[in-house]
Amino acid sequence: MTKLLINGKEHEVNAENGVPLLWVIREQCGLTGTKFGCGIAQCGACTVHLDGQPIRSCITPAISAEGKNITTIEGIAPDPTILHVVQQAWIAEQTPQCGYCQSGQIMSAVALLNEYPNPTDEQIDAAMSGNICRCGMYGRIRSAIKRASASLQSSTL
Repeated sequence: MTKLLINGKEHEVNAENGVPLLWVIREQCGLTGTKFGCGIAQCGACTVHLDGQPIRSCITPAISAEGKNITTIEGIAPDPTILHVVQQAWIAEQTPQCGYCQSGQIMSAVALLNEYPNPTDEQIDAAMSGNICRCGMYGRIRSAIKRASASLQSSTL
Protein backbone atom coordinates (compact mmCIF):
# COMPACT_ATOMS: atom_id res chain seq x y z
CA MET A 1 0.00 0.00 0.00
CA THR A 2 1.09 3.54 -0.81
CA LYS A 3 0.16 6.64 1.16
CA LEU A 4 -0.66 9.70 -0.94
CA LEU A 5 -1.46 13.19 0.34
CA ILE A 6 -4.22 14.50 -1.94
CA ASN A 7 -5.84 17.86 -1.24
CA GLY A 8 -4.48 17.75 2.30
CA LYS A 9 -5.99 14.34 3.08
CA GLU A 10 -3.99 11.12 3.34
CA HIS A 11 -5.16 8.24 1.15
CA GLU A 12 -3.89 4.68 1.42
CA VAL A 13 -3.97 3.26 -2.10
CA ASN A 14 -2.79 0.34 -4.18
CA ALA A 15 -0.27 1.93 -6.55
CA GLU A 16 1.71 -1.10 -7.65
CA ASN A 17 3.06 -1.87 -11.10
CA GLY A 18 3.28 1.72 -12.30
CA VAL A 19 -0.44 2.50 -12.00
CA PRO A 20 -0.85 6.09 -13.20
CA LEU A 21 -1.72 8.71 -10.62
CA LEU A 22 -4.81 9.64 -12.67
CA TRP A 23 -6.43 6.24 -12.13
CA VAL A 24 -5.62 6.22 -8.43
CA ILE A 25 -7.11 9.70 -8.02
CA ARG A 26 -10.28 8.83 -9.94
CA GLU A 27 -10.90 5.18 -9.09
CA GLN A 28 -9.44 4.69 -5.63
CA CYS A 29 -9.96 8.17 -4.16
CA GLY A 30 -13.22 9.01 -5.95
CA LEU A 31 -12.00 12.42 -7.12
CA THR A 32 -13.42 12.50 -10.63
CA GLY A 33 -12.78 16.15 -11.50
CA THR A 34 -9.44 15.19 -13.06
CA LYS A 35 -10.19 13.83 -16.54
CA PHE A 36 -8.65 11.26 -18.84
CA GLY A 37 -8.05 12.73 -22.26
CA CYS A 38 -5.32 11.10 -24.29
CA GLY A 39 -3.24 8.94 -21.97
CA ILE A 40 0.04 10.18 -23.48
CA ALA A 41 0.45 13.58 -21.77
CA GLN A 42 -0.46 15.57 -24.87
CA CYS A 43 -3.84 17.14 -24.06
CA GLY A 44 -3.60 18.37 -20.44
CA ALA A 45 -7.04 17.16 -19.30
CA CYS A 46 -5.39 15.17 -16.49
CA THR A 47 -3.33 18.06 -15.08
CA VAL A 48 -2.89 18.11 -11.31
CA HIS A 49 -0.30 19.80 -9.11
CA LEU A 50 2.54 17.85 -7.52
CA ASP A 51 4.24 19.99 -4.88
CA GLY A 52 2.72 23.02 -6.62
CA GLN A 53 3.88 22.18 -10.14
CA PRO A 54 1.48 21.12 -12.90
CA ILE A 55 2.01 17.55 -14.07
CA ARG A 56 0.23 15.09 -16.33
CA SER A 57 -1.26 12.49 -14.03
CA CYS A 58 -1.98 10.06 -16.89
CA ILE A 59 1.73 9.22 -17.25
CA THR A 60 2.95 9.82 -13.69
CA PRO A 61 3.27 6.60 -11.69
CA ALA A 62 1.24 7.07 -8.50
CA ILE A 63 4.01 5.58 -6.39
CA SER A 64 6.32 8.42 -7.48
CA ALA A 65 3.98 10.89 -5.75
CA GLU A 66 4.36 9.31 -2.32
CA GLY A 67 5.54 11.89 0.20
CA LYS A 68 4.53 14.80 -2.02
CA ASN A 69 1.55 17.15 -1.96
CA ILE A 70 -0.96 16.40 -4.70
CA THR A 71 -3.65 18.94 -5.51
CA THR A 72 -6.57 18.19 -7.80
CA ILE A 73 -9.29 20.50 -9.11
CA GLU A 74 -11.32 19.57 -6.01
CA GLY A 75 -8.58 20.96 -3.76
CA ILE A 76 -7.74 24.37 -5.21
CA ALA A 77 -10.49 26.39 -3.52
CA PRO A 78 -9.72 28.00 -0.15
CA ASP A 79 -12.62 26.10 1.41
CA PRO A 80 -15.62 24.08 0.17
CA THR A 81 -17.94 27.10 0.13
CA ILE A 82 -15.71 29.47 -1.88
CA LEU A 83 -14.48 28.89 -5.43
CA HIS A 84 -10.88 29.62 -6.33
CA VAL A 85 -10.42 33.00 -8.06
CA VAL A 86 -9.64 31.17 -11.32
CA GLN A 87 -12.85 29.14 -11.07
CA GLN A 88 -14.77 32.36 -10.44
CA ALA A 89 -13.18 33.94 -13.51
CA TRP A 90 -14.01 30.86 -15.61
CA ILE A 91 -17.67 31.28 -14.69
CA ALA A 92 -17.69 35.04 -15.21
CA GLU A 93 -16.14 34.67 -18.68
CA GLN A 94 -18.39 31.71 -19.56
CA THR A 95 -15.20 29.91 -20.55
CA PRO A 96 -16.29 26.28 -21.01
CA GLN A 97 -18.27 25.06 -23.94
CA CYS A 98 -18.28 21.27 -23.48
CA GLY A 99 -16.17 21.64 -20.33
CA TYR A 100 -14.27 18.36 -20.60
CA CYS A 101 -10.78 19.88 -20.66
CA GLN A 102 -11.53 22.68 -18.24
CA SER A 103 -10.30 21.11 -14.99
CA GLY A 104 -6.88 20.63 -16.62
CA GLN A 105 -7.02 24.14 -18.08
CA ILE A 106 -7.85 25.58 -14.66
CA MET A 107 -5.05 23.64 -12.96
CA SER A 108 -2.54 24.98 -15.50
CA ALA A 109 -3.91 28.52 -15.07
CA VAL A 110 -3.65 28.31 -11.27
CA ALA A 111 -0.02 27.18 -11.55
CA LEU A 112 0.68 30.03 -13.98
CA LEU A 113 -0.81 32.65 -11.65
CA ASN A 114 1.06 31.20 -8.68
CA GLU A 115 4.30 31.81 -10.56
CA TYR A 116 3.31 34.98 -12.45
CA PRO A 117 0.44 36.82 -10.72
CA ASN A 118 0.27 39.32 -13.60
CA PRO A 119 1.25 37.23 -16.64
CA THR A 120 2.02 38.59 -20.08
CA ASP A 121 0.32 37.15 -23.14
CA GLU A 122 3.53 35.27 -23.89
CA GLN A 123 3.59 33.74 -20.40
CA ILE A 124 -0.05 32.70 -20.76
CA ASP A 125 0.67 31.16 -24.16
CA ALA A 126 3.66 29.24 -22.81
CA ALA A 127 1.89 27.98 -19.69
CA MET A 128 -1.28 26.96 -21.51
CA SER A 129 0.29 25.57 -24.69
CA GLY A 130 0.12 21.99 -23.43
CA ASN A 131 -3.62 22.12 -22.81
CA ILE A 132 -5.88 21.32 -25.73
CA CYS A 133 -9.46 22.56 -25.97
CA ARG A 134 -11.34 20.82 -28.77
CA CYS A 135 -14.02 23.50 -28.63
CA GLY A 136 -11.46 26.23 -29.29
CA MET A 137 -12.23 28.37 -26.24
CA TYR A 138 -8.69 29.75 -26.10
CA GLY A 139 -9.85 33.37 -26.26
CA ARG A 140 -12.16 32.86 -23.30
CA ILE A 141 -9.45 30.97 -21.42
CA ARG A 142 -7.07 33.92 -21.90
CA SER A 143 -9.79 36.37 -20.79
CA ALA A 144 -10.51 34.30 -17.69
CA ILE A 145 -6.82 34.18 -16.78
CA LYS A 146 -6.57 37.95 -17.17
CA ARG A 147 -9.73 38.41 -15.06
CA ALA A 148 -8.34 36.14 -12.34
CA SER A 149 -5.04 38.02 -12.44
CA ALA A 150 -6.83 41.37 -12.07
CA SER A 151 -8.85 39.98 -9.18
CA LEU A 152 -5.69 38.74 -7.47
CA GLN A 153 -4.02 42.13 -8.00
CA SER A 154 -6.96 44.04 -6.52
CA SER A 155 -7.17 41.74 -3.50
CA THR A 156 -3.51 42.35 -2.62
CA LEU A 157 -3.76 46.15 -2.74
